[in-house]
Amino acid sequence: MAMIPNQLPRLVSDPTGRALGLDLPPGALAGPADDPYLWSGHGPAGPATWGALRPAARAAGLLPVLLGGRRGLDEWELEPERMSDPADHDAEEVLAEFWGFSSDDEWPGLAPAQPFGADPDREAATVAEMLTEPGFWLGDVRPALVPARRSADIPAVIGWGGPMNHENDVARMCAVLRSWEDRFGARVVALTFDQLVVSVAAPPRTPEEAEAVAAEHLAFCPDNITQGSYHDLGEYARKTLLDTSAWGFWWD
Repeated sequence: MAMIPNQLPRLVSDPTGRALGLDLPPGALAGPADDPYLWSGHGPAGPATWGALRPAARAAGLLPVLLGGRRGLDEWELEPERMSDPADHDAEEVLAEFWGFSSDDEWPGLAPAQPFGADPDREAATVAEMLTEPGFWLGDVRPALVPARRSADIPAVIGWGGPMNHENDVARMCAVLRSWEDRFGARVVALTFDQLVVSVAAPPRTPEEAEAVAAEHLAFCPDNITQGSYHDLGEYARKTLLDTSAWGFWWD
């Protein structure tokens, strides 16, 4: 994938990242010593963590993401070297292929883009703050930084294997996330071993719009619907997508 200068190696001699305009808490790097793909904090993220990281991190070519769940990173089996480039894949082709595995109906096509009702980065900060609230379902979340050009590429850059039972090359999923960035102002906000949370600045506003997006969700993550308590896509759309600023996905 298109690479950017990786600033993470500078944290070896400057753990706080002050030379990059950061003020990082104690943390650790993951990946080769000369080309790490992830910095993660040891302690939990607080409500203000995302807002504090993002401006300086963006200037340094690093994007924030929250890491949650009970499994440590050593159990995530991250394999960035196995992933292709999201730019090599077409989002609609990927979704149409997945759709064929989940439905006998004809692929309905991509949902139309929505006008942004909020600034995508501000919406991401709002969702990130929500995810750090005590008792939230992700558990304690830790701050992390990834050298990525765009939020949608974060799973591919770190070689995340969350959807492994659905798709082994997460870069194909990232192609869809790029399309959601463009059409709905989506941002990757949080990852666990097998879960993904994205913020949405332009969610569907009508049942018809929501059901069109629900078709993409069924293709992208069928477990959301088939293992949920939903009778059909319409019910899933009404209950989880209408005017909703966060989309969550889980793969069995």
